Amino acid sequence: MTEAAQGRDAADDEDLSPGWDAITAALERVYPGQEPKHYATVIKWMLGGPDPLDGVSVWRRMEPVPHWHYLSYGLSELYAKESNDAETSGYGFELTFRLACEPDDEDPPAWAVNFLQNLARYVFKSGNVFDDGHWMTANGPIALEQETLIRSMGFVFDPELPAIDTPNGRMSFIQVVGLTEDEERAGKQWDTRKLLEALLPAMPLWVTDLARPSLLDDAEVRRRVEEGAARDGSSSGFLFTEVLGWETSKRLLRSPVTEITLGARQVDELVALLPLRLPFGRDFHFASREKSLVFEHGEADSVSEEDDRLVMRLSDATVRELARTLKPVAGTYEVRGFGAVRWKVQKTTIRDPQGNVVRTIG
Repeated sequence: MTEAAQGRDAADDEDLSPGWDAITAALERVYPGQEPKHYATVIKWMLGGPDPLDGVSVWRRMEPVPHWHYLSYGLSELYAKESNDAETSGYGFELTFRLACEPDDEDPPAWAVNFLQNLARYVFKSGNVFDDGHWMTANGPIALEQETLIRSMGFVFDPELPAIDTPNGRMSFIQVVGLTEDEERAGKQWDTRKLLEALLPAMPLWVTDLARPSLLDDAEVRRRVEEGAARDGSSSGFLFTEVLGWETSKRLLRSPVTEITLGARQVDELVALLPLRLPFGRDFHFASREKSLVFEHGEADSVSEEDDRLVMRLSDATVRELARTLKPVAGTYEVRGFGAVRWKVQKTTIRDPQGNVVRTIG
């Protein structure tokens, strides 16, 4: 990326850029008279370049806290209309990101530009889009090689940028909000959008501060979050695991027993989420690439196999007993009152991108 003086510089070789102009006009209403710093992509994605965004603009902001306000250009249709969806511009959104800064900082950190490019690259390659209330783990610090507890992300409509209609269709501004790992877990156990609202008084405009501790360290914030989860249950109905399998064995003069194998890494999340789903009448899917363990609420406990799905119907009492019994420690566990199933927990080894073991759980 190279810095350009004008937000339109990335589009100088285009005769028309109605989408780009509409986005710029929306930001000019928030920052009248302020010229942003713009970082343009040298070789566009459509020409084989590595960066999917055509550029990123950044505004400096002092209120309510000093921060940089980043905006992507390229997830919506900036130039001529190409998609068949007349109602939506491109993927339907652009990303924004607010990063805390010092009042005398002159240049926004370049890592945040690359951060937005990486998120856009995920969208371009997977076809998955971000929306208000979504979350995503970063599997490490969002700013590489920096000491920070911010290792996850929530997504929310930018509080100062409502959706707009452009000549290429409607689009929203989705703000990326940096979260700690325990805040991410709290969002999954409740609702990410409601969690972000609970954090907002301590995180004005959802500005990401790499130096901050977990906001759940504040007793009042934690109380609001825990009460919300207990009242509303969890909106998260899916948990991915790399370790999942089962085998059913017949027993002489006794009913068969199904032994379920899972990794220690996901145990804490599983036992935290089940009591916040099933008693509220909501199913929960615990899945690997090949298999799926489906939990459903039931008056009586049962287990049945359907192709690559194992369906378990659990009563409220068994859900509570499972949450008390299952631990993220290697071993075999049996839930009192539900002898038809045994749980085998295996150690989980976490490796870095180079394949080196960085952590063992269980």
